[in-house]
Amino acid sequence: MALPRITSPHTKGSNRTQKVMQQVLLATLPGVLALTWLYGIGTLINLVWAGAVALGAEAAVLSLRKRPVRFFLSDGSALVTAVLLALALPPYSPWWLTCVACAFAIAFAKQLYGGLGQNPFNPAMVGYVVALISFPQEMTAWPTPHSVGMLEGIRHILGITALPDGWSQATALDVLKTNKSLTVEELWQSPAFGLIGGWGAETVNLAFLAGGLFLLHKRLFGWHAPVGMLAALFVMSLLFWNGSGSDSNGSPLFHLFSGATMLGAFFIVTDPVSGATSNRGRLIFGAGVGILVYVIRTWGGYPDGVAFAVLLMNLAAPTIDYYTRPRTYGHSKPERGFKLGD
Repeated sequence: MALPRITSPHTKGSNRTQKVMQQVLLATLPGVLALTWLYGIGTLINLVWAGAVALGAEAAVLSLRKRPVRFFLSDGSALVTAVLLALALPPYSPWWLTCVACAFAIAFAKQLYGGLGQNPFNPAMVGYVVALISFPQEMTAWPTPHSVGMLEGIRHILGITALPDGWSQATALDVLKTNKSLTVEELWQSPAFGLIGGWGAETVNLAFLAGGLFLLHKRLFGWHAPVGMLAALFVMSLLFWNGSGSDSNGSPLFHLFSGATMLGAFFIVTDPVSGATSNRGRLIFGAGVGILVYVIRTWGGYPDGVAFAVLLMNLAAPTIDYYTRPRTYGHSKPERGFKLGD
């Protein structure tokens, strides 16, 4: 008698990873529109070029690893990495800078560790830090809002002509960090400052906040990591807020709506691969990022420390998981440390 065929109780469905990545890309749309309104076509060129480089680098490495290229490219993870990295780079970045950052993010920070789900560090932040450390001058060339024409911007990207000296300005975080004599009220007369944060940066941060709330509504991630980061940054800036004198470190609202705060809180810290796995661990992970962001901004060598803070906490994620991961049902709590005689 033939035995009945036993099959696993699995349901077949569409690629969930692909759907998640599509929703993340959709959530970045408000930020893309805000950056394009402020800085022009450079943001869109960054996105297209970064996407092409990331997909090309992923396909090349997958071919070398003898992996099915079409299958792995279809999950959309390389495109998400490229978009997040392109949004973090200055508009009108030279074409070779975007190429180096994206290729390094995909080849070394992602595929070198085995691909999606295996990378210990956030690939977009690795690419950003490599570009920032290697090419600091190009990475700080943020344009003055509404100042760059399409033709001159494209020529600058291609390296044909240089833009005028007055084209770029220091960001609000740069100005506050290097200020030694002016009060906050006097600093606010600078074109780098807006209402509560940097001119333009506050608009972009509100746009990424809207996109992040959309992802929370879709339940693509929990509230723990972004709330942990924003709450820790708020508390740190409140504790060390020393008024409006020339030695001011900036108000809590200034830190929440300047730099890459909201992009980091909702699109970087929430990475399920390189972050902590439990809800309590995510809360600690996010809080650690928020504390480090403030420390680097205030006392470190860089005006905005989101990328460095995320990578440092990526190193701490396994330890956080060790102490916060819930016990599996039916298993006793593991002993930590060693006993004499072991």
